[in-house]
Amino acid sequence: MNVREQIEEFEYQYLSPYAAKSREAKRSEPMEECEFRTKYQRDRDRILHSKSFRRLKHKTQVYIVAGDHYRTRMTHSLEVSQISRTIARALKLNEDLTDAIALGHDVGHTPFGHAGEAAMAKLLGHFSHNEQSLRVVEYLERGGTGLNLTEEVRDGIVNHTGPNLPRTLEGRIVRTADRIAYLCHDYDDSIRAGLLQPGELPQEVKDCFGTDTSQMITTMVSDMIRSSWEKEDISLSDKVRQVMDVFRKFMFQRIYHSEALARERKQAVFVLQELYGHYMEHSEDLPEEFRQREERWGRQQTVTDYVAGLTDSYAVQLFNHIFVPPVEQMVKQDI
Repeated sequence: MNVREQIEEFEYQYLSPYAAKSREAKRSEPMEECEFRTKYQRDRDRILHSKSFRRLKHKTQVYIVAGDHYRTRMTHSLEVSQISRTIARALKLNEDLTDAIALGHDVGHTPFGHAGEAAMAKLLGHFSHNEQSLRVVEYLERGGTGLNLTEEVRDGIVNHTGPNLPRTLEGRIVRTADRIAYLCHDYDDSIRAGLLQPGELPQEVKDCFGTDTSQMITTMVSDMIRSSWEKEDISLSDKVRQVMDVFRKFMFQRIYHSEALARERKQAVFVLQELYGHYMEHSEDLPEEFRQREERWGRQQTVTDYVAGLTDSYAVQLFNHIFVPPVEQMVKQDI
């Protein structure tokens, strides 16, 4: 019995009967098994080493070009992973599956955070980052061949938000851990940015969660573990769920849709609209890798894949290259 087979056997002996077992996981394309890693461990590693995951370090969470200590999509994904693994371990569910889903859940996110997602949705009529994340891992990674992830990981990625629940409890953990992470850490970043003060939180949020980020996370995670203990679903208590909804409404009003960030949102939307329009008219300017995909996917989908995959900084760089005159050269010529 090799190392992988020992781990698989351990899962049946130790994990909850409700846990996903890696031996039973299926892929679209069969692969030779690894001697040391389970299928979910390999999925996690494939996501971690992917180009789309690396790009997350230069994609906005909330604050565009905000400084070294603010969250990016990558740090958010790592924080979701940590929270998810804590819950999965406590409930004796499959940590490796939660880890893979958490690391991959946002790889399809646009530049400029939710403002960028809204811009793409306006241009296309429909765009959801969870659906684009699935598209990235299924079709766009590895030169268009995809990562060939297991069904459970792909299901968790596409259903981490939206109307449908993930099939596995591990995926449902990530769905709630994502909300815990972005509420608490966006709140923390907002205090650092001077847009919020701890005392401004709704009283019921302060009473239930406190005002310290670590305390907030601990309260929600603890409630989630207690409420889901030895159950065939992942849940929160009614009180904590209701307070989370109040917290979320507060963050949307004061931060996500705030006037303070309106100018940044408008700039982000403008950059993406202009880039999308340019490449729709001049697809010959796309990188060769994307030009080759146009016959298979069509121009609109190909341009969408390219623009949605850009980092914040590269989107601005492209915008300047395409639309902004080389002022320094013009000044020298005038002289």
